[in-house]
Amino acid sequence: MSTNALKNQSTLAEPSVTGSVISKDGTAIGYRQLGHGPGLVVLHGAMESSQSHVQLAEELADGFSVYLPDRRGRGLSGPYRDQHSITQDVEDLNAVLAKTDAHYVAGISSGAIICLQAALTLGAIHRAAIFEPPLLVDGPSAAAWLTRFDREIAQGRVASALITGMKGAQMGPPMLNLMPRWLLERLTTMMLASEDKKAGRDDVTMRMLAPTLHYDFRLVIDMEGALESFRTLSAEVLLLGGSKSPAFLRSALDALEQVVPHVKRVEFPGLGHEASGNSDRRGQPARVAQELRRFFIETESH
Repeated sequence: MSTNALKNQSTLAEPSVTGSVISKDGTAIGYRQLGHGPGLVVLHGAMESSQSHVQLAEELADGFSVYLPDRRGRGLSGPYRDQHSITQDVEDLNAVLAKTDAHYVAGISSGAIICLQAALTLGAIHRAAIFEPPLLVDGPSAAAWLTRFDREIAQGRVASALITGMKGAQMGPPMLNLMPRWLLERLTTMMLASEDKKAGRDDVTMRMLAPTLHYDFRLVIDMEGALESFRTLSAEVLLLGGSKSPAFLRSALDALEQVVPHVKRVEFPGLGHEASGNSDRRGQPARVAQELRRFFIETESH
């Protein structure tokens, strides 16, 4: 989840072309497209949508055809179905790759876990940039607080559920642990109401995104212990992270660096987990785009 997940979603900086494809189980997966060149699919993380990386796509649009899918339950895509697992996430990504003839992927947070798993089985993925996947090596287990999150969502207590998720995932700003919960809930409720009032017709709001956190948490839980499987990756992999991100995310990158065969790693000094996102969510997409461009273009030239 983004460290700034309680901030407003960005509105699109400029119109983008939209498209859709039908995944294996019949679910529609929509995406935004910007630019021209080799195909690059950017898969967002938790509490995000295709809108969250539009500025990153704009930075890359002069050299790549960038595709920004909405994962299930968000924006342009259909809903999650019963018994959802990472298998469906990989099938969704596969459908987008087949439709766009893209061979590059960049995954953010939980989207990075999907890209890693997809790269194990999908020959279409030649190169994968992986930004801070929450693979639990020594971090907090989502299972401990998922039950509380689900209960609060079922009760319609969205603000409380978001706080539970942020605290459980250790993704919130330091002030999150200093303020009393009742005050956090009041401030979050006000933020949600303000965003709802300002949201445009096509905006994907935090209130809309909140229920999808369940599936990101399940994804993290289900992938516990999967680290060793990535020893068989044949794709070229770039590991990305920020120096200010939570320690358990840096530990995941450390562990991946030891097991992935064809790997490079870059750390962004002074940046955190939100680095790849739009600037209104404290992202610095130009810096991230520079490393993505270098990785994909340099690898292509070899």
